Amino acid sequence: MKSITINGSQREIVGKKATKALRNAGQVPCVVYGGEKAIHFSAESKAFQHLVYTPDVHTVVIALEDGNKIEAILQDIQFHPVTDNILHIDFYQIFDDKEVSMEIPVRITGSSPGVRNGGTLRIVNRSLRVKALPKNLPDFLNADISEMKIGAIMTVADLSGENYTILQEAKRVVCQVRTSRVAVEDEVEEEEEGAEGEEGAAEGEEGAEAPAEA
Repeated sequence: MKSITINGSQREIVGKKATKALRNAGQVPCVVYGGEKAIHFSAESKAFQHLVYTPDVHTVVIALEDGNKIEAILQDIQFHPVTDNILHIDFYQIFDDKEVSMEIPVRITGSSPGVRNGGTLRIVNRSLRVKALPKNLPDFLNADISEMKIGAIMTVADLSGENYTILQEAKRVVCQVRTSRVAVEDEVEEEEEGAEGEEGAAEGEEGAEAPAEA
């Protein structure tokens, strides 16, 4: 999984007043959990653009002014209800030898023959929770729909990998190709055309046999 670096300053003073002052200065108050003790720091709002405002997921290296570097993943984020500005971010510290879980996006690839024939692709789960060592966390889960016909269903079991575990149950639906009115009408029309052709051929055969009987 790709990683991005966030440059931050460790906070010695915490509390409502200190937090408000940071936000007024364009800083985002943050906390890192999971280590021996919680680490409070702040960083500029723009430092989180490539972490928060993207469909991709990343691990994070938090580089503090004292030279300390902490590897972590995004755990929780709070937004202002009106301005949508970032109010606070929680991170969780990760270690090379300890498994961690995080939400991984599902990426749809391929072209479904069922969709080409008029079916509709319905994506049920756009992300799934994956558990793995940090080095084995995938950037995304690949859902290849190239073989999915109308009525086909893809489940979590179809996305399983060797180096990670998907925490949702294996039978949970990821996506499916559903039938549609257009697809049904196309099938009916083809059946009707075939039936008309058979009737015409039958009539032609009866007309050819009549003179022979006479």
